[in-house]
This record gives sequence, C-alpha cells and structure tokens, in this order.
Amino acid sequence: MKVDIHGLTVKADDRNILGDVSLTAEPGTVTGLIGPNGSGKSTLLRCVYRALRPTTGRVLINEDEVWRLSARAAGQRTAVVTQDHDLDNSFSVAEIVAMGRLPHKRLLERDTASDHDTVHEALARVGMAWAAGRVFARLSGGERQRVLLARALAQHTSVLLLDEPTNHLDIGSQLELLELVRALDLTVVVAIHDLGHAVAYCDRLALLCEGRLRAAGAPEEVLTPATVAEVFGVRSAIVPHPLTGRPHLVTAPAG
Repeated sequence: MKVDIHGLTVKADDRNILGDVSLTAEPGTVTGLIGPNGSGKSTLLRCVYRALRPTTGRVLINEDEVWRLSARAAGQRTAVVTQDHDLDNSFSVAEIVAMGRLPHKRLLERDTASDHDTVHEALARVGMAWAAGRVFARLSGGERQRVLLARALAQHTSVLLLDEPTNHLDIGSQLELLELVRALDLTVVVAIHDLGHAVAYCDRLALLCEGRLRAAGAPEEVLTPATVAEVFGVRSAIVPHPLTGRPHLVTAPAG
C-alpha cells in the first residue's frame, strides 16, 4: 500500500509544529524521517497513525483518507511501533503479540487457532518464539522491541510505522532490529535519529527541519555535504561501508 501525505500542517499555541508537509512512501520501500530534535518527525508519524489530527492536510493509505476510516479499519491497514508503550508489563509475550489481532476481531471474540498460529509465526520471524511464555517486563530492551515488532507483524497490515525504534538499545540490538525491518516486504515509514542508520537501511529519506520538509529523495540526494552542514552543523560524506559495502555516512566536526 502507498502512503500519501498532502499539505500536512499541525499548529499548537499559534506555532506551526508541522508546516505544509507533503511526501509519498511507495509500496515495499523503507522511508526514513530524519531531522534535528524537535523537527516534527514524531508529530508527522502520529498524524499518519491517527494519534493526532492535523490542523490541515490529508493522509491517504491507498487513497483512503485515514480520518474517514474507523479505528478498526485503520488498524487493518497500518501497524505502529512507538518509542514508549503503556502496556501492563505483567502480560506474557504471547499475550502482547496477540493484541495485534484485535483489529481483525469482533468485540469480545475469542482467539482462534489461526490467531495462535499468527502469533507464533510473528514471534518466530523476529527470533523470539522461545520467549512466548515469558513475562514481557523481564525481557531486555532489545527483546521487548522485537516483541513489539512481532505484535505489529501479527496485525497483518501492509504499512508499518516506527518511531525511533532503536532508542535506548545497544548497538547490536539496533542493527538486529534494523535488519529485521529492512527484510520486511512492507511499506515502512520510520522516524530515525541516527543518520548513518538512515543511509544504510532506508530507500528514501525525508529531511524535516523546524517542521518543514527540507528535502526528500534517495539518501545521497538528501544528505549532501552542503545540506548536512546547514542542518546539522557537521562535515559529512557518504562512502561504501568497509564491512558491508552499503552506503555509510561519515561525519566530522565543522571546522
């Protein structure tokens, strides 16, 4: 499914948090939202997954305006992994992942054998099948992020939204999670803080600065040395990674 964002503006206290942002995430691609802190990345994502109604503008999922969909219908199209969660940590891992099935069920409908199979498959896909009976709260930060990704996969949507999914993870867990996301055959939109990760794992980037879209396109088109210097205040270059061969952003202090 394609995600189309048209003229999105969000105002708070007479200030534009987002100002007339338009961009498209094509089916099967990974689109990274990048920018300095406070640039509007999370606000943009919240508009896409209906946590925040924009002041003006539209968000379309395959030409369906998200705010005209019911919450259930929206949940059948779009899954989200946020920075923070308000889950009861006493739930088991399997119970957490089973919550991803709720948009496909009627009120009070019990889980079926098919639901259980979906939960197992999602956990296996993220390498967490061994933890199905474990208490969610007792997992490491990286393991919890994998479980939350499994919950999103169990939702069986075509669009996956992630808000800073590598926050607070060690470098090994960061790379494992990004490799998992990169391998998914979904339309992915991810707000990501690390520019190096954005270059290595995203097909396209959208650079936000002070709530406005500064540039959008392939990583090497967006993160030019001039743009990186202007927006982030550092020198930079995109070079092949010496270990993986993927594009890799290197930076140095301005000077």
